[in-house]
Amino acid sequence: MANIDQLYQLYLESTGICTDTRKLQKGNLFFALKGPHFNGNLFAEKAIEEGAIAVVLDESAYYQEDKSFILVRDALTSLQELASYHRDQLKIPIIGITGSNGKTTTKELMQVALSAKYKTFATLGNLNNHIGVPLSLLSIDSSYEMAIIEMGANHVGEIASYCEIARPTHGLITNIGKAHIGEFGGFENIVLAKSELFDFLKKNNGIPFINTEDAVLKNMLKRFDNAVTYPNEDDFYAAKPLPGSIFLEMETNFHDKISTQLVGQYNFVNVAAALCVAHFFEVPKKAAEKAVSDFQPKDMRSQLIKNDKYNIILDAYNANPDSMELAIKSLSSAENTESVVILGDMMELGESTQLEHEKIGEIAVDLGISKRFYIGKMIQAAKKTDTFGQFFENKADLIAYLKEHPLKPGSTILIKGSRKNALEELLPHLS
Repeated sequence: MANIDQLYQLYLESTGICTDTRKLQKGNLFFALKGPHFNGNLFAEKAIEEGAIAVVLDESAYYQEDKSFILVRDALTSLQELASYHRDQLKIPIIGITGSNGKTTTKELMQVALSAKYKTFATLGNLNNHIGVPLSLLSIDSSYEMAIIEMGANHVGEIASYCEIARPTHGLITNIGKAHIGEFGGFENIVLAKSELFDFLKKNNGIPFINTEDAVLKNMLKRFDNAVTYPNEDDFYAAKPLPGSIFLEMETNFHDKISTQLVGQYNFVNVAAALCVAHFFEVPKKAAEKAVSDFQPKDMRSQLIKNDKYNIILDAYNANPDSMELAIKSLSSAENTESVVILGDMMELGESTQLEHEKIGEIAVDLGISKRFYIGKMIQAAKKTDTFGQFFENKADLIAYLKEHPLKPGSTILIKGSRKNALEELLPHLS
């Protein structure tokens, strides 16, 4: 069995870590991970043939008497231990980030703001789980001056385990809401799980950045004497959409107006978080503001797509009751346009599934959304609160309907639902 020093030496000699032979590059160190539907041990020999410097595997049936084959008790545990060992070598601030909504957008805003002064690493995409966190850490080389590690969770104890690997020096919880409430087993458990990041910082003299617009997070202030808060009245006192626009504009106490390319007033706290963190690390004010102004959202997160007919807000990466309500509210504030929602099912709500989908119909009606389309089985519950909405079991039925009843040119359309809905597939039919 290999020890951690041997593994770390191989890591230093490698061109990076790989867990999928389809993405393997010459010189990678391959970890044969296992899951419910895959077994990396089956591909150990193939990884070597395709140029891996070595493979780390945990099933002796696939082991070969060769220095390129490293047998361990558990490949995932070894990957996590290697990441933890590497973390010990890094002498830079590491900011942990979690939250129910907005953590990826906030992470990316923080990265661009901090990058105005420092070479800043941030978790790629959604590599924020038990595999993604160690892979992210192992992507940080000695050239980086700062790092942001995103942490996702759907059960208690998960973020605590990531903190033991990443050992953040600073931390930020965007907010605490109802995301994955069915998996957590209740809102109280969501609070417990998300606050594990702050628990770690408290025990290790780390510094939390606390969103005081979130009542649950604001209540955690009393646990710290070194907390940094946002948004503060002396820093950010106004947030409003541009006249006739759905983009966020905000104003500072210096009367600077910051125009962003982010859709929705709900993004205010995300921008405020990024500027707060940048200010704490002494990034020049103007440079940080320009960075967030220039930031363009992507990956189906509040992404604005304009074509000859419509303005489309593609927010189809994920959805939960809180983010759904905020997105609909933002759409309702758009001026001089017909508002349209295309809403899909919200997953992992457990016993709250029926009630939360009913509420979404009520919200859309109360906010005066002109046309309301619902796709999926769960969201059929919104019929109870939206008797004049259009309901479809699948995307094909909605597409057929829109061919016969095209939307008014110039409409602003919000497309939002959980990832499983794949609502981005509607885009070719909205042009």
